[in-house]
Amino acid sequence: MNNPKNRSKPVFTAEFKKDAVSLVIEKGYTHEQAATNLGVSQSALSRWVRTEKSASQQGSVNVDEKAELAKLRKQNAQLKMEREILKKAAVFLAREVE
Repeated sequence: MNNPKNRSKPVFTAEFKKDAVSLVIEKGYTHEQAATNLGVSQSALSRWVRTEKSASQQGSVNVDEKAELAKLRKQNAQLKMEREILKKAAVFLAREVE
């Protein structure tokens, strides 16, 4: 008994998607060949390729740049938090000295 509600949607990294798209665009694989070799659905691979092609045509952010942007945003949030902690520590230490 296969209940579709219990199946989870697979999650693929941006790097995996980029490599999969590369097989189709740069290496000349068909969508079917690449999807079968990678074990992903053909519709997902087609969607990734379509997204990458439209992004490159419009000059917008591609999959690789999206991954880097997400990483930099996470790093930025952490640095802001660390800065706030250091500010609070400086205020605390200044009060201790007085």
